[in-house]
Amino acid sequence: MPLTDRHSITRRDLIRGAATGMISLALRADISVAQPPTRPPNIVFILADDLGYADVSCYGRPDLKTPNIDRIAARGVRFLQGYANSAVCSATRTALITGRYQYRLRIGLEEPLAGNANVGLPPEHPTLPSLLKKAGYSSALVGKWHLGVLPKFGPLKSGYDHFYGFRGGAVDYFSHTSGQDKEDLWDDDVLIHQVGYLTGLLGNRAVDVVNEYAKSGQPFMVSLHFNAPHWPWEAPGDEAESERLRKPGSGGLSDFDGGSQKTYQRMIEEMDRQIGRVLQALDANGLTENTIIIFTSDNGGERFADTWPFTGKKTELLEGGLRIPTLISWPARIPQGRTSEQVAISMDWMPTLLAAAGAEPDPSYPPDGMNLLPTLTQNVEPLSRKLFWRYKANAQRAVRDGDYKFLKILDNTFLFNVVEDPLERANLKDRQKDVYHRLVREWNDWNASMLPEIKESFTHSFNGKELADHFGAKESDQMPDIPDPSDD
Repeated sequence: MPLTDRHSITRRDLIRGAATGMISLALRADISVAQPPTRPPNIVFILADDLGYADVSCYGRPDLKTPNIDRIAARGVRFLQGYANSAVCSATRTALITGRYQYRLRIGLEEPLAGNANVGLPPEHPTLPSLLKKAGYSSALVGKWHLGVLPKFGPLKSGYDHFYGFRGGAVDYFSHTSGQDKEDLWDDDVLIHQVGYLTGLLGNRAVDVVNEYAKSGQPFMVSLHFNAPHWPWEAPGDEAESERLRKPGSGGLSDFDGGSQKTYQRMIEEMDRQIGRVLQALDANGLTENTIIIFTSDNGGERFADTWPFTGKKTELLEGGLRIPTLISWPARIPQGRTSEQVAISMDWMPTLLAAAGAEPDPSYPPDGMNLLPTLTQNVEPLSRKLFWRYKANAQRAVRDGDYKFLKILDNTFLFNVVEDPLERANLKDRQKDVYHRLVREWNDWNASMLPEIKESFTHSFNGKELADHFGAKESDQMPDIPDPSDD
């Protein structure tokens, strides 16, 4: 049976909350809130790459098992309205590490960063690891950086004490090379050669780092930023595919002529296995109770991803390009086995984690994100949010305000109620003209406070056929003549 045939109303019910009951029955999670710990919490931030909203079993995917990711959900909170700051990699990672809209920095205009050695995260800019360091934390980044290359930029220049991983946007899982066999695996600022499947190597190092920090007794943050399930489509044991992609005439690193649903599933399941090893290391060292664990993705899913119940994918401001799985556990403070309808976004994690650690943001760089701790620890009602996006390709713009979302793609504009209509099919712009025009004005006001889009920044795009397919039209269908919202 094709995957799409398995999506029924029961999956929608599962996504909107039924999975909570299943998880609670399985693990009998205690929903009481413990007293605040006397020590600052440790932090393990796990970031997948291009993972779709429903690509883990606790979000409803029926054809793979992710028991360790599900364990994070069972021990904490599963967000049903978690967003990425961008529909692509570098921009979201900029927002995540700074707590601010990525469009405030030149690096944030890259969608994604590709080959510009003079653009990166400025070392002088405050970051989550640099601010935690002032509060007595040590930190390590294990995995993907993609915010600029040496000699000007790098994790060690932006607050991390240690780095093991790769600096670019993608590498082969076996050769650890980017384009043209250029090796891109580093231990701190030293280029290294190491044999092994990269997801496993990242898991090995993350376990070692947790064990070392546990011995020190110092509070720590481990950023475990996997490249899985980003292309090339290589699962454990696929060395032959890695060799094929190195030959002339193949799809190369982008692997345009490779991959399958089964390969994609195996990539996710191997990532889940490595996450399980990290969770076991925390358990073995007695750290689980007072460790914040976050699992999420940098943007929506790509070619083989499951983004149900949304349409769209990576590089698109449709919900499927922005909605991401978002989980947090902290047994000492956060009730377990719950879901949350709180709208959250990548840049919320910096103010949230700083508050948990007793640290403060730099007053010269106030966060645009929101501290989620009151919502998580005090069980307060979700707060209404107003969030903004833009994406240079196809002149995409979006605002989420309450249940409503304004969206622009090329010259086509829409107003959706994304709570009642998550597939973004019913265009309400004529029925709700006042809401539509208000959101357009507010987007323009917000955009005026950000850096302008520039032609020099790299961006991915999608074509007219893909756009038509998303809205159930034929490629030859005439789209309505709708004015650019900047003219409103």
